[in-house]
Amino acid sequence: MILGYHLIIGAYGFWLPNDERGSWSDFVRNYELYTRGGAATKVETRRSVAARPHDRQRRQMLRESLKYPPVKFNGLQARCVAQGFANVANRSSYKVYACAVMPDHAHLVLGRHHYKVEQMSNLLKGAATTCLVNKGVHPLGDCIDDNGRMPTPWAQGQWKVFLDKPDEIHRAIKYVEDNPTKAGLKRQRWGFVIPYVGDE
Repeated sequence: MILGYHLIIGAYGFWLPNDERGSWSDFVRNYELYTRGGAATKVETRRSVAARPHDRQRRQMLRESLKYPPVKFNGLQARCVAQGFANVANRSSYKVYACAVMPDHAHLVLGRHHYKVEQMSNLLKGAATTCLVNKGVHPLGDCIDDNGRMPTPWAQGQWKVFLDKPDEIHRAIKYVEDNPTKAGLKRQRWGFVIPYVGDE
């Protein structure tokens, strides 16, 4: 039985659909990105592929094919993202056991919910975007389209790992809590994160 999820939400430009390490994408929508980097590199593994060796110069070259600059949240924007996450978590009664908002992605460990994890992800992204817009700190705020709308600061979809044992949840929590310090950032503590106390 599924007890929870390790959810990774990428910012726009964080993980390209044709990243050579693999991706959760089924196809590449951007024509220039497709011609430069090829088709989507679908993976089925439940484990992270972030540590797989890859050509960083190639990845940077492919990012130049994107319509907008890759999103990098600054500290103020990261706090705003977390505030958006807190708003939807409180409103929808999500159990959030860990959260780390990184410059170009976010990790959350979530308890099982009556929503599908994909819906949870969409609501989290939407609430974070609303907060960024309302506070005037949207990272792509200068990139208004012909209809006067700002593009989403998030990549399409999400990476999700289903957790069906308490030790898997504890391992995911530790991974998420340690993520900022591994990147040379301060440890993060958010008021909407609750302790995991076992199978609930």
